[in-house]
Amino acid sequence: MSIVSLALAALSGVFMAIQGSLNTALSKIIGLLEATFLVHIIGALVGLVLLVFGLGQGNWDQMNRAPWYSYLGGILGLGIVYLVATAIAKVGAAPATTAIILGQVSTAALVDHFGWFGLQPIGFNIWKGVGIVLMAVGAWLLLYRNC
Repeated sequence: MSIVSLALAALSGVFMAIQGSLNTALSKIIGLLEATFLVHIIGALVGLVLLVFGLGQGNWDQMNRAPWYSYLGGILGLGIVYLVATAIAKVGAAPATTAIILGQVSTAALVDHFGWFGLQPIGFNIWKGVGIVLMAVGAWLLLYRNC
């Protein structure tokens, strides 16, 4: 495993916690669906600027080779932003993020085990199960006074 890749993944977790809090703050002023829409527009515009400056490394000509379901990420992204902001507004950033991480890891274990979406299968074993249970216990310890 690459320590750099894991550090980048951890940084994305930092970004997610901050993003959720910022989106929640914006949604309190302009509305939740409006904030969700606006942050996606801003993200798309920044992505477009990066592409214009040649920072993309892909090949647009290959779009038709991607399976149809690989394009559902945009819809899921919209749902993620909306649901994270909803959760943070109701329970706070730390409890919401704890629940998010538990959901992510549990789902990721299933994706790995079954090799969904064209990924290489990575088997589930007792230690991964114990790790998820321990995360759930840790999440409960963090959350039980907040709920």
